[in-house]
Amino acid sequence: MRRLALACLLAACGGSSSRPDAHPFHTDGALLRDEQGRAVLLRGVNARVDGVFDVTFDDGRVALEPIPALTDADCARMRALGLDLLRLPINWSAIEPTTPGTYDDAYLARVDATVQCAGKAGVSVLVDLHQDGYSKEIGEDGAPLWAIQPPPTMKLQGPLTDLGDRRLSQQVQSAFTSFFEPTDAMHLQERYRAMLGHVAARWADDPAVIGFELFNEPVAAAADVDAFSIAAARAVREAAPDKLVLFEPTSIRNLVDFVPKSKVPFPVEGAVYAPHIYTYVFQPDSTAFDHATPDQLEPSVAAARAEADAWQVPLVIGEFGVGPGGAQNDLWMQTEQQLADRYVASNAFWLWKEESQGGWGVYAHDAAGDTWTERPQVVGWLSRVHAARVAGTPRAITSSAAGDSIHVEIDAPVDAPNLVYVPERFAGTTHVTCDGASVTAARDPATGLLSVACRGVLDVGP
Repeated sequence: MRRLALACLLAACGGSSSRPDAHPFHTDGALLRDEQGRAVLLRGVNARVDGVFDVTFDDGRVALEPIPALTDADCARMRALGLDLLRLPINWSAIEPTTPGTYDDAYLARVDATVQCAGKAGVSVLVDLHQDGYSKEIGEDGAPLWAIQPPPTMKLQGPLTDLGDRRLSQQVQSAFTSFFEPTDAMHLQERYRAMLGHVAARWADDPAVIGFELFNEPVAAAADVDAFSIAAARAVREAAPDKLVLFEPTSIRNLVDFVPKSKVPFPVEGAVYAPHIYTYVFQPDSTAFDHATPDQLEPSVAAARAEADAWQVPLVIGEFGVGPGGAQNDLWMQTEQQLADRYVASNAFWLWKEESQGGWGVYAHDAAGDTWTERPQVVGWLSRVHAARVAGTPRAITSSAAGDSIHVEIDAPVDAPNLVYVPERFAGTTHVTCDGASVTAARDPATGLLSVACRGVLDVGP
């Protein structure tokens, strides 16, 4: 791992809250940091939650797709697997459903319940303002009907079996153009920023919520996305001045694996770059995916780190993943996890539970019995030995493909322990050394974390 330049100090720790843990993370211009100054690497998952992911209608139309509930057992299981971040998609259509400026408190209370579920389990929440196909009325989820300009010529319903066609439809493309056009004649961005401010203020002092993601997979030219992101980030920081604000590049990056690097730092404090990594996954021809090597998968993550460095912000990969499958799926997922370690990036797997579309997820669903069963293959991808907190600046982090070991080289150490997650399946065979000398580190059975005082080179593995 190349040494990260620590530029543009953007401290966002503390704030006006009376709760000292309400704002646990800040940025230093390259890395996330906790209140003890340790580098933070979050490993997480996305979860679409019944009652929160808005794909139903009140006018008799068929719901687009089934969305599973999220229970306390789910949240506890996330934490047991070493997942300490929940990227939680919420929708503008449910926040502000019928009238600009009128917000649905009952919906926000359902979001609250999910935040509390995660918080009780020790899982941090990233509130993600999500869309796919601009709106449930014409795509899958996102904007309310009143924010579709021009108004749709046809309102759609479920079952959602044609998302690809919907994304490319004229009414979806026209809606994105109206929203992102620089003139914003309908003031849609202004209304969106007001909604963002309302959402951010609600959780501004909630210790479970670490930040807000501005807009999932924006479909627009890079310059228009950047202008939108800067204005929206300012709205969030005004409402929640001590929370992180995550911004994405234009969604075309999902297919081409890079965007041009910024020539200036991101001008809003507490900002984090949050691209998605799906190298070869969504190409119509699977040949490139089927024959991909780790060397071919690395450039997208390397470019994401370079893009984040150009913005002078940390890197969080907000989505990555594949569905369950054979050996090539193993290679893809193992490599992406190794690359996240190498480039000091937090990440969140897509998806926790999925009943529809591609059947991705940590769990398989049996429709006949309405039961969920963990997929050992996916659990193995996600529940790996990883450095959750590094007591200093990581000069290098390398991990094994199997996820049973981690090597961390530490510069500029701080006076705090390192925290390393070790899955239960490796607990009995894991050995810890600091600068080559064996050290004793007890594994907390509740969290799977080892607390290790080491100020040089840390190795955890067989």
